[in-house]
Amino acid sequence: MCEYCGCQSITAIAELTAEHDHVAGLISLVREARARGDAAGMARLAREIATVLGPHTQVEEQGLFPALEGDFGEHVASLTAEHRRIEAVLDEAAAGTPADPAWPDRLMAVLHVLREHILTEQDGVFPAALGFLGTEDWAAVDAVRERVGSSLPTAFPVSGRTGA
Repeated sequence: MCEYCGCQSITAIAELTAEHDHVAGLISLVREARARGDAAGMARLAREIATVLGPHTQVEEQGLFPALEGDFGEHVASLTAEHRRIEAVLDEAAAGTPADPAWPDRLMAVLHVLREHILTEQDGVFPAALGFLGTEDWAAVDAVRERVGSSLPTAFPVSGRTGA
């Protein structure tokens, strides 16, 4: 993932990146479960991914994206639409292993979208945020994170946060 522009020195971006990294690891585990024909394992991992993405998506959509909408409206709309598409397939596993035999294929397809989505955010959105967001914007992003938290096992502390 991107480390060249310095955007990860911003706590909010470092947190979002850590969540992306965790999700990427879970996607690898889903691929392994798929290779074993383990639909129940895929569903369990889909729920784990959804748990990480819940607060992550709120931070992006309620904090980061509004600050970028004026300059990057079409990109923000596209990323938000991808969030809905990804959530829809992950939500199919919310109550257990989906009975639909086509669900594992849908999951793999949407995880490919998610992987590309992560790369788009890390190589485009996050560096753009570094250049376009001001102190008040970062404070808004931090306020969302403080409200929604993080589901990572080693979540970042919310005190002593720094934005731009």
